[in-house]
Amino acid sequence: MGSPRANIYLGRHTGAVTDLLELCAELPEEATPQGEVLIAEDTAPGRMLVLVSGSVTVERDGVPLARVDTPGAVFGEMSAVLGTPATATLRAESPVRVRVIDDPLTFLVEQPGVALAVLRMTAARLDGLTRYVADVKAQLTGAEGHLGMVGQILDTLVHHQAPPAQPGSARDPEGTGAH
Repeated sequence: MGSPRANIYLGRHTGAVTDLLELCAELPEEATPQGEVLIAEDTAPGRMLVLVSGSVTVERDGVPLARVDTPGAVFGEMSAVLGTPATATLRAESPVRVRVIDDPLTFLVEQPGVALAVLRMTAARLDGLTRYVADVKAQLTGAEGHLGMVGQILDTLVHHQAPPAQPGSARDPEGTGAH
């Protein structure tokens, strides 16, 4: 039998999606009609959304990439955490209900259980994408021409790391440590 610490994560609700939905149960809920945009591509980071019910489509440059209908799925977390504009549009495919987190960074810091659930979901997405990229790369091994370049591009994408952190703050814009 596993350690008591491991059993914390192996209890009745083991999925990050279920955990997140439960952890956000007290947050304000918003209804969005079919066809409406919940998050627009290239908008400044803002709120984070947790799906309660309905179905949404994730689009990039007007091209649908994914359909999500799992209660507890989270949206807007990458933009909020990275401080970058939204990389995709989130559109209600059916009438949708979401829990709204208006200040995601503060909420994630103050609610470590939420932060862990979001991290697990994000890691699962990254794992799925990494497996897909590896599969595509394996299929294109030995290909010539433009298809042969895809492997090199995939290598670059898989090994890309975020830029180094920028030192400084409002009190110390140069990051010198002097007060």
